[in-house]
Amino acid sequence: MTAQLAIFAPKLIGEIAAGDDLAAKIGDALVCECPPAVGDVVVVAQKIVSKAEGRKVALAAVEPSCDAVALAKRTGKDPRLVELVLRESASVMRAKPGVLIVRHRLGLVMANAGIDQSNLDAADHALLLPVDPDGSAARLAATLSERFGGALGVVISDSFGRAWRHGSVNVAIGAAGIPTLWDRRGEYDRNGRMLIATEVAVADALAAAAGLVMGEGAEGCPVALVRGFAAPGVPGCAGDLIRPSQTDLFP
Repeated sequence: MTAQLAIFAPKLIGEIAAGDDLAAKIGDALVCECPPAVGDVVVVAQKIVSKAEGRKVALAAVEPSCDAVALAKRTGKDPRLVELVLRESASVMRAKPGVLIVRHRLGLVMANAGIDQSNLDAADHALLLPVDPDGSAARLAATLSERFGGALGVVISDSFGRAWRHGSVNVAIGAAGIPTLWDRRGEYDRNGRMLIATEVAVADALAAAAGLVMGEGAEGCPVALVRGFAAPGVPGCAGDLIRPSQTDLFP
């Protein structure tokens, strides 16, 4: 396992608009400040992936349903925003004043279906998650690996709140080219006891570590390069990290 990591955050990415060649912009930023080497992992903020893929929605174009209006009254949220949340969700998990937790159609349990309005150029717009974050990560990984002449991993990260904990931390919602879940069950600890429940969320750990240099607010850098990472296993996807509903003890 990795003994030491270095994390770089290039600052030359610029604003991203719908239809932009995101891989080219990321590659240009990296080559200027921290050229990738084989085995590096590029962590990309979900927000710029969504922007490039045209996932920004004008709230003025959203017609709230009766369900959205009723849920907006319960939560105190904009009915148009609630309508978008419902469209993106498989089910509503919790709803109370100021809080709307859903199971996203991707399987992610999260606030507001990951829909965000921060750092957008228009206050009356909202940004949805990518349609297929693992697919987005795979395309970025393929293009960046070809450009830099060796295999690179990609993680698409988003900030999540956590049950029973204050604050948010970055997790992987898309991944390619890296082992995402390291299953250590069946191995033995230093005292010879068999590990029966140990699975390491590798992709989430990479996202969280990169988040320390990427930032969350106006100062944020939407891309980070992680160097020195190594973990056994075959490449997976972020979907591997989602617990199946039948084993979810807190539905």
